[in-house]
Formats: sequence, structure tokens, C-alpha cells
Amino acid sequence: MNGIPAEKLDDAAARRDIEAARRVIETEIEGLKTLADDIGADVATAIDILASVTGRVVVTGMGKSGHVARKIASTLASTGTPALFVHPAEASHGDLGMITHTDAVFALSNSGETTELADLVDYCKRFEIPLISMTGRADSTLASAADASLVIPAADEACPMGLAPTTSTTVMLALGDAIAVALLARKGFSSEDFHTLHPGGKLGRRLLKVRDIMHGGDELPLIPKDTVMSEALIEMTAKGFGCVGVLGSDGNLAGILTDGDLRRHMSDDLTMKPVAEVMTTGAKTIEPELLASESLHFMNENKITNVFVVKNGKPVGVLHIHDCLRAGVA
Repeated sequence: MNGIPAEKLDDAAARRDIEAARRVIETEIEGLKTLADDIGADVATAIDILASVTGRVVVTGMGKSGHVARKIASTLASTGTPALFVHPAEASHGDLGMITHTDAVFALSNSGETTELADLVDYCKRFEIPLISMTGRADSTLASAADASLVIPAADEACPMGLAPTTSTTVMLALGDAIAVALLARKGFSSEDFHTLHPGGKLGRRLLKVRDIMHGGDELPLIPKDTVMSEALIEMTAKGFGCVGVLGSDGNLAGILTDGDLRRHMSDDLTMKPVAEVMTTGAKTIEPELLASESLHFMNENKITNVFVVKNGKPVGVLHIHDCLRAGVA
């Protein structure tokens, strides 16, 4: 996508291809605009049904509608609404058993007359399972059977023959996204919830918190304030962070001792001095609920390589800049 206008290309075939591609996108944009204008009470009804489901949302469809249905199921599941895709033909051969009375069915069919959906629709009616339809015809069999009927607006397919599902599937997908996001907002789905469902990949890394990657427990380098330097050096060396936290009598972090402090106080009697004479007071700290990406920025801004993690004044962890880099935080 280099943005070179089609009219400036030398190759006539390339210009025609680009113009054809542009017409497809413009046609689908018009379909989406019409959809946005047509959003109404039927969508609110569908969201009410889905929000009240105690089981799962079963999304289904054949052909291109089936591909869109799979994506909608995935989006719902990843945004706090448990969902799965069931193939309508497989449903007629035993997979109806995957659908329970606590579920709701979300069926997609542009024509609303997809034969393979018949058994699934009958099953919903027999066991009083809520049925939501998304079709291109309000008078179709599927729309008439549904408890909430979502009708996508009439729009030209982007295919020159007006046959290949293009605009219609784009509109279906967009309406599915709109419903999933509206449910997300209705349920108060948070970034913390999102991280729980997306622990891997870039999204997961962006939502990591300090508590997820910090060192705590026995790994935490800590000494009492009345410790002498010889003992402090043993703890610093054993834990390998190049620093040690100094605890006051109340258990709060009174200061830290770093490699820099050792260099600044180098003398023949250094090992005999009390830690309180060498440590740095008022050290910069962070909280465990801080995003790991923010902690990396904090360390870069303050030109430090590690930082103590404090909760209510007490040290609960230590974080090294390498911990952030190993976790893929950048």
C-alpha cells in the first residue's frame, strides 16, 4: 500500500486493477453506512437476549455466512461472552447435543432460507432456546422463526455480477462486531478481563502488570536497617540484582543499597559501616498494579535498571529492566 494514485501508474492493467479494488471498497463502505443508519430496536432486543444468557452463545451459518459466524463466535468469546460455532449440517447429525436450554442460538443466513438450518431452528423451538437471526430478508423463514430478527440492509454486492457474497458478508461481520462490543460495554468487561483471555501475543504483553513479572518471596533481596555492610554485601551478591532493600522497624522500605552507593562510599572500613550510613533514602518505587510497559518507561526516564515494588509502604517485589524485555514489553 504505497498510496500511488492509479492515474500516475504507467501500466494500464495495473490502473484497471486498482480502480476495480477501489470500487469494491467503496461499495462495501456504502453498505456499512446504510447499516449504521438502520441500527434500531431489533439490535437492542438481540443484545438483551445475549446479555441474559447463562450458558453460551451458539453461532451458526453455512458457506460464507458460516465463515462470518465463526469469526463472530470468536469475537464474542474473547470479549467476555462465552460462545462457540456449530456447523448446521453437523448439528443435524448429533451436534445438537452441544446446545443446552441455558444457551442462545445466533443463526446467520443472507437468504434466510438455508436448508441446513431447519433442524437447528426446530430444535430451538422445541426446547425454548432463544433464537437470534441475521438475514437479508425480513420475510424469510429464519427471520420469522427468530425471537430477535436482525435484517441487514439491501446493498449491492461488490462483485461485478452482483453474485459473490462481498458487501453482505462485510455488513454481517460489522454487525456482529457491533453486538459483541455493545455486550462488552454492557457487562463492564475490563482490560484486566481482556488480559485474562489474551495472555499471549502482543495484546497480552501490553496488558501485563508489574506483579506478573516481578521477583518476590525468597528472591526478594531485603535486610534490616541495623545490618552492617559486610552482611548486606552477602545478601546483595546472593540475590544478584545489584541492589538490596533496607527495611525499617515497621517493615516498610526505608531505603535501598545499590552498586552506585558502594562506589560513592568506597573506603577501607566500608564493610564495617552500618547500612543506614550508605543506603539511599527516598528511593523511587512502583506499585504492583502498574502496567509493565509503564514500569519500563519509568525505569528509562529515571535511568535506573531495577526498582522495588511497594504496596502500602512494604516491599513485595523487585523488577529489573531485563524482566520487562524478556516478557516482550516494549
